[in-house]
Amino acid sequence: MNIERSSGILLHPTSLPGKYGIGTLGKEAFSFIDFLYEAGQKIWQILPLGPTGFGNSPYQCYSSVAGNPFLIDLEKLVEEGWIPQNELDNIGSYIFSEDTVNFNDVIIFKEQMLHKAYLNFKLSATEKEQNVFEFFCTENEKWLYDYALFMALKMHFNNTSWNEWEIDIKLRKKDALKTISNHLQDEIEYQQFIQWLFFRQWEVIKEYAGSKKINIIGDIPLYVSYDSADVWTHPELFLLDKERKPIMVAGVPPDYFSETGQYWGNPIYNWEQIEKNNFKWWVDRIRYNLKLYDIIRIDHFRGLCAYWAIPTEEETAVNGKWIEAPGHELFQAIKKELGELPIIAEDLGVMTPEVEELRDSFNFPGMKILQFAFDATEENDYLPHSYIKNCIVYTGTHDNDTVLGWYNKTTDENKKHANEYMDSEDRHICRAMIRTAFASTANLAIIPLQDILELGDSTRMNTPGTIKGNWNWRFRKDALNKNIAVRLKKLSALYGR
Repeated sequence: MNIERSSGILLHPTSLPGKYGIGTLGKEAFSFIDFLYEAGQKIWQILPLGPTGFGNSPYQCYSSVAGNPFLIDLEKLVEEGWIPQNELDNIGSYIFSEDTVNFNDVIIFKEQMLHKAYLNFKLSATEKEQNVFEFFCTENEKWLYDYALFMALKMHFNNTSWNEWEIDIKLRKKDALKTISNHLQDEIEYQQFIQWLFFRQWEVIKEYAGSKKINIIGDIPLYVSYDSADVWTHPELFLLDKERKPIMVAGVPPDYFSETGQYWGNPIYNWEQIEKNNFKWWVDRIRYNLKLYDIIRIDHFRGLCAYWAIPTEEETAVNGKWIEAPGHELFQAIKKELGELPIIAEDLGVMTPEVEELRDSFNFPGMKILQFAFDATEENDYLPHSYIKNCIVYTGTHDNDTVLGWYNKTTDENKKHANEYMDSEDRHICRAMIRTAFASTANLAIIPLQDILELGDSTRMNTPGTIKGNWNWRFRKDALNKNIAVRLKKLSALYGR
């Protein structure tokens, strides 16, 4: 894939401003697109949009296809007459911060409002609205019903993981599923309804971005969560034992982020079975995501060449091993079905010639992180003078500290190296890093909004290997102003982006 020389901003929708505790697909999302346009930016990069599970991580979702219902804009539902304004305003004791997402309160409040919207829809929806909803369910029947049933069962079994459900339900015995599906019919339809709401709102967002010539980069986690509709519905596609527990789990070996590696706990793919089925599950996954996004970034791309497999009983990722994956065959199958693939390879971490060959043979651009460039103790290929054009440069990603946070913690030697290379000063480190990214030969430069706003480590999105305090940063509406837009637009023009 050849990306035109351009630039953009990394910001997950949960970080948008708004009244009810979390960013949504409402008017603030449209305002952010307007800001991108005014600032001369052509890309909005986001994190996965799936329904989050444990730890509220967008990389641990209940489905590889479904949308996160907590991104649904409630004010739009008021306009459509499905939630009374007075009920939306009655937030009671819920704590909604402008700066962080309090997930517990947000989830409870939004669930209440979405259930009210569903009840009012059932009572007052026009025939046309009912037909549109039914068409959505039919069009997405390959995944939607199984996902809705999965979520209904989670509610029925007090939100426990599917491997703790009644044995016949856990093993998907036909008679047991039929009986309980009849019992949970209303909850199943509710889950389908909120997916309809999500995709209706996202489609409008995507169309609006397109009207402003802004492309959206979406993220696909390499793995799916064990507690997901995917694993429960298709256990044969994962390495599970007779009791459907993972035999080995995913992670990465010790690296820059962690001395003991990262023990993710996701089940490993049963590549032999997936390949026998002509990679259909993966082809369908990419097809659905290409409806959502203009460009896809595959997280942990190297796992499609060789993956780090950890025995389930281990407590850390140290004692894993590399196992080859059929990456070439996979992408050939996807390309045969879908044509040329607008895919970015997240090729950070331990790279090998085989990973680079897989990336390059399909012309996937890789990633460069400027924070990694200024380790004065070793040579690396993250310094901009070594870039090829077909890559994306970031000041940092969602897994990095902010530029300011990184700079305040790094060694004096690294600071000196950075300032000499960028001809910068301490107080202008964020602007110097952004300018360096824009000036580089990389076709695409992406900057996390925190770095544009010159914010410190308290606004970091995620610290790998930790559970608490992640994914909850939000920016205030008045943080983005015309001065910032003008500065970015000038930089984009100066460096041909």
